[in-house]
Amino acid sequence: MAEYKSDIEIAQEAAMLPISEVAAKVGLAEDQLEHYGKFKAKVDVNSLRDAPNRAKLILVTAINPTPAGEGKTTTSVGLADAMNLTGRKTMLCLREPSLGPVFGIKGGAAGGGYAQVVPMEDINLHFTGDFHAIGAANNLCAAMLDNHIKQGNELGIDPRRITWKRCVDMNDRQLRNVVDGLGGIVHGVPREDGFDITVASEVMAVFCLSTSLADLKARLGRMVVAYTYGHAPVTVHDLHAEGAMTALLKDAINPNLVQTLENNPAFVHGGPFANIAHGCNSVMATATAMKMADYVVTEAGFGADLGAEKFLDIKCRATGLSPNAVVVVATVRALKHNGGVARDKLTTPDLAALEAGIPNLLRHVRNIQEVFGLPVVVAINAFPTDTQDELDLVERKCHELGVNVAVSEVWSKGGEGGRALADEVVRLCDQPSSLSFAYDVQDSIEDKLHAIATKIYHADGVDFDKRARQQLAQLTNDGYDKLPICVAKTQFSFSDDQTLLGAPEGFRITVRNLKVSAGAGFVVALTGNVMTMPGLPKVPAAEKIDVTDDGRIVGLF
Repeated sequence: MAEYKSDIEIAQEAAMLPISEVAAKVGLAEDQLEHYGKFKAKVDVNSLRDAPNRAKLILVTAINPTPAGEGKTTTSVGLADAMNLTGRKTMLCLREPSLGPVFGIKGGAAGGGYAQVVPMEDINLHFTGDFHAIGAANNLCAAMLDNHIKQGNELGIDPRRITWKRCVDMNDRQLRNVVDGLGGIVHGVPREDGFDITVASEVMAVFCLSTSLADLKARLGRMVVAYTYGHAPVTVHDLHAEGAMTALLKDAINPNLVQTLENNPAFVHGGPFANIAHGCNSVMATATAMKMADYVVTEAGFGADLGAEKFLDIKCRATGLSPNAVVVVATVRALKHNGGVARDKLTTPDLAALEAGIPNLLRHVRNIQEVFGLPVVVAINAFPTDTQDELDLVERKCHELGVNVAVSEVWSKGGEGGRALADEVVRLCDQPSSLSFAYDVQDSIEDKLHAIATKIYHADGVDFDKRARQQLAQLTNDGYDKLPICVAKTQFSFSDDQTLLGAPEGFRITVRNLKVSAGAGFVVALTGNVMTMPGLPKVPAAEKIDVTDDGRIVGLF
């Protein structure tokens, strides 16, 4: 029996190429790189701005996540390696991991097994400092906002109607709601405040949707941070803060180039969560990759009801991008979990439970086909415990929708295990397709939310609590009603109740908060009990992470 190796052990044994050699594979010269050590570099996008787009775009998404794991990032990495292995010049575009999940539930987030991006420890921890820069810019805005109030409040900001929060890239529920400015007049104005995790900051969303440094600064200036006593919105530009915030982000905005275990080029840049933000890597990275390769593989966070919907309805709408093919990742284990099987029983063959859980997969597939009009393939991320009967059942159900299934073994075999998936993706990319959106952006906020809820989640409709109704009227009055919608919702279910697995019916979505992200260019709708600052689990992944005496990190996934 082969010796089991953890993801970090596999990554640490990798024979990495100097990043300049990886860059040369896609035509990048040394003077286009800013090195961060031997194996990481930022790419000067300005040198490529006038180059034409040449690539076909492949979007990787998944079923709703479960404790069993789906392997969306692993599949993305393995697919890119398989494409390169079969002679198709391909670049990979992923999000940067947040320290919150790294030290919380998930552990590392750079792929797994023999389908990873490296240096894995760097990518999962401080990397090139992008998240620190985003957090600093966010908190500079908060400091300038409170200082403005302390120094006389010329704008007439109502301290009870400040919408901007401070942030930290850590799961820390203790900071969700705080009171600050205590200690007397010299220490500021006392008020209720709170923290978001950095990936939920609008600065992160702006960072990932900006097309240039000038666009970044303009978007930062448009962000609404508070309202006056007269209910007028107050922006970052009103505080004269966008210039300094941009200065903190001017280096971070350039995409980070790393490599896969098979030494293929990958951009890892930006990291908004898809359950509380738009869940896509940066536009700068994707757009740059499209100029350098024949195919680009990118990923959207969590299930297709969140990440893929936002990738298509927000990112593609804003940029004109359109995927040529979509991959929906699933595992037999995760589908059995959706069918009601407990986590400790998922390796036991159970065709009845699998059949009960498959509707979750089929609903995601139908949404991609019927709502968005895109060609799709299902990738089954294979586990040794999968039986042929189980795999055949998934394939048969997908064939009924006219969709092919490819068994992916990239976790154990790297690119070699993704050949079948790569061939099917290339076949789909050669088919004509035309992206449709789930809603007309000119519709009202209420109608757009209804469209997402009924078409994508298959809910019966949307309800607004009293506060959300008031916010709906305010946003409409302020002229923000023609923006796309970014729904913050549990990732574990099509509904806003994480306990409703599979393909639930007969439910409604409850909106409890509406907030404009004017810089990012969308309205955020918070539903159910989703939090913009997660908490740590009872046994955090951080408890298993350590450093040996010679400086080697262990226990990181």
